[in-house]
Amino acid sequence: MNKAQQGFTLIELAIVLVIVGLLLGGVFKGQELITQAKIRNVTNDITGITTAFHSYQERYRAIPGDDAGAAARWTSPATLSGNGNGQISGNYNDTSGAESGYFWQHLRLSGLIAGSTSDFTPPQNAVSGVSGVQGSGALGLTGLVLCSSNLPAKIAQAIDSQLDDGNAMTGQVRGELNTGTSTNPAVGAIAPTTNYVDNGNNVYAVCKPV
Repeated sequence: MNKAQQGFTLIELAIVLVIVGLLLGGVFKGQELITQAKIRNVTNDITGITTAFHSYQERYRAIPGDDAGAAARWTSPATLSGNGNGQISGNYNDTSGAESGYFWQHLRLSGLIAGSTSDFTPPQNAVSGVSGVQGSGALGLTGLVLCSSNLPAKIAQAIDSQLDDGNAMTGQVRGELNTGTSTNPAVGAIAPTTNYVDNGNNVYAVCKPV
């Protein structure tokens, strides 16, 4: 006669549940640590670029990207000068052909940021967007602004909270929802009319004055 099969005891079930809970807790904690690291990296990029911008101004008495003396100062690699009018032309997502692209070459040639000194492209951020400058203002902000794109809502709002008021529509840090398919979309001129919404899908471009 076969013996009746025994099921799990309550103690065994409890042990399994505890192990599953610990594994899930570790996964969620790991995801949160990754998110916090991305927030920290993007925030550090924004503050680091701002510092480099002001350091360049102090050192060369010119604005990176707009610097009319850049080509004479650095003859190798080939360097493009700005027009020296005190403003930067172009959008944050430009890769060449505008002073917003020269901005990155000038900072790299000066040693104030890392990267290839023949490269005009804005640096990639921690979430595969870019951090670029735009001279015409954006999102109701005036003057030269720094924008970082492709930021999930949770990261965008955390950066806004660390640097400003946490509201996409107000303050010196503002965020615009990406409604298209481009990772680095153009940003509007007027202030956003909706706040951050974290639904798991929304991504934003966040901008602040340099």
